[in-house]
Amino acid sequence: MSQARGRRRLRPAAPPALRRPLALAGLAVIGAWAVIAIFAPLVAPDNPLAQKFTILAGPSAGHWFGTDELGRDVFSRVLFGARITLPLAVILILAAMIIGSVIGGVAGYFGGWVDNVLMRLADLVFAFPGIILALAIAAALGPQLRNAVIAVVVVSWPSYARLVRSLVLSARSAQYVVASRLLGASGVRILFTDIRPNAAGPVLVLAALDIGNAVLLLSGLSFLGLGAQPPTAEWGAMVAEGALNFNDWWVGLFPGLAILTVVLAFNFIGDALRDLLDPRTARAVRATGTRLWPMRCCGSSG
Repeated sequence: MSQARGRRRLRPAAPPALRRPLALAGLAVIGAWAVIAIFAPLVAPDNPLAQKFTILAGPSAGHWFGTDELGRDVFSRVLFGARITLPLAVILILAAMIIGSVIGGVAGYFGGWVDNVLMRLADLVFAFPGIILALAIAAALGPQLRNAVIAVVVVSWPSYARLVRSLVLSARSAQYVVASRLLGASGVRILFTDIRPNAAGPVLVLAALDIGNAVLLLSGLSFLGLGAQPPTAEWGAMVAEGALNFNDWWVGLFPGLAILTVVLAFNFIGDALRDLLDPRTARAVRATGTRLWPMRCCGSSG
C-alpha cells in the first residue's frame, strides 16, 4: 500500500496548461491547419483556380463545400487559403513583436528623451482604432496582400513596445542588472543577456493571442478589397464573395468557419501559455476563485 502511494507521489504531474482541454483542442486545431497548409496540393481534390464545375452548386459528395460563382471548388479554395492566411499571420506578428520589443526595450532602459520620443510615437498609433488605421495605410499603399501585411504590422507593434517597456522598467533596478552594469556590461548586452529572458514569457503570450487578431485583420482587409486580390484563394476574400451571393450560403460560410476555428484555437493556446509562463497571474486567478466560493455560500445561507 505504501509502495503504491510512493509510486503515485513520484509520478510527474503534467503542466497545468497541458491539462486544460481547451488548450489541447487549440493545439489540435492549429496542428491540423498547419498540416493542411503544408500538404494542401496533396489534400485538395481540385485546383483552387480551376473554373470547370457547375456554378453555385450546393454541397454534395463531389464538392463537399459546393462551388462558387465562377465554378471553383470551395473546399479546395478553403484548404489553399490556409497556405496564405496562417504563414502571413505568423510572419507579421513576429515582425511586430521584434520591432515593438526593440523599441520598448530601448525606451525602457535608456529613458529620458529617448523614452519620450518612442512612446509618443506609440501613442500616436494608439490614438486611432486599429482597423481604421490599417484601412488607411492599406488604402494609401494600394490594394495588395503585401501592403495589408505592412498595415497590420504598423498597428500591432505598439502593444509589444508598451509591454516590453514596462517589463524593462521593473527589471532595470534589479540586483542582477545593477551587478552587470557595475561589471561594465553595455546597455545592449544587458538588454539581450539579462533582461530579455525574463521578458520573453509575457511577450510570447501576447504574440499567441495576437495571431488570432492578425488573422481577423488580414481577413477584414481582404474582405474590403484591400488585401488579397482575385483570383487568390484567401479566406477574407472568399467571405466577401459569399456576401455577394448571400442566398448561396456555402460560399461564405466555410471560409468564415475556417477563420473562426483558427482565431479560437490561438486564443485557447494564448490562455494556456499565460498560465504556463506567468504562474503568478494563474495563482492569483485560482486563489480568487477559491476565496469567492465560500463567500457565495455564506451569502446564500444568510
